[in-house]
Amino acid sequence: MLNLSNRLERIAYFVGQGRRVADIGSDHALLPVYLLQSGKSPSAIAGELNGGPYEAARRQVAGARLEEAIQVRQGNGLEVVQPGEADTITIAGMGGGLIRDILEAGRLQGKLEGVQELVLQPNVGEELVRRWLFNNGWYLQEEEILEEDGKTYEILHAVREPDADVRNKQLYDPSFWENAYAKVLRSELLYVMGPWLLRKPDANGIWARKWNREIEKLEKISRQMERSELAESQEKLKQLQRDRDELKEVLACLQTDRL
Repeated sequence: MLNLSNRLERIAYFVGQGRRVADIGSDHALLPVYLLQSGKSPSAIAGELNGGPYEAARRQVAGARLEEAIQVRQGNGLEVVQPGEADTITIAGMGGGLIRDILEAGRLQGKLEGVQELVLQPNVGEELVRRWLFNNGWYLQEEEILEEDGKTYEILHAVREPDADVRNKQLYDPSFWENAYAKVLRSELLYVMGPWLLRKPDANGIWARKWNREIEKLEKISRQMERSELAESQEKLKQLQRDRDELKEVLACLQTDRL
């Protein structure tokens, strides 16, 4: 059995049992090989744009003797998938903007036909992915945050639901919340900080540490901008300070809600 990093192992966890998977940006095809070896998936497509990773994926699949079950294809994003070929799409280790663009291009090309779930792990720009899911009828069913090798990762698990629009509206509407956050949350902040991550207890403090680091960054930038006398800089400074204060208020509510 192939050994995965904790990040990839958690991505594999969210893949539904018996699902045919298309792993986009598969690199060395570690995830597809693991899913086949563990018996979780009957077949997979490993998609890779660049020649080096594509060849590495082919070698990985051949070494595992899974050539009949895993097809390694070279191409851009979801171009490697035909409609109806996959039940699950996984995209990990890219920026949120790129993941959003891959999904949108795939949607326009009909590549998401028959797909039942998306397991996505953006390195940055998670809010861009959440907003795309909201706008395109995908319900964000679960989220997870983890740390590995000094980096923080968020995994988003989205599914097709007949009532996705209704459930999404509730998910991103602070008025449906019954805790201390409801008084300070804006819908926009839910996209940024994660609606489920805000709701879940963060036993290891990973989520809180991430946003405390973000507050520190905003404070550092604010101190630098305070030296500028440009009107444009002063407006930007006010927005940064508002963002900082709002994050502080949410984190304060996190502590209050746990008392």
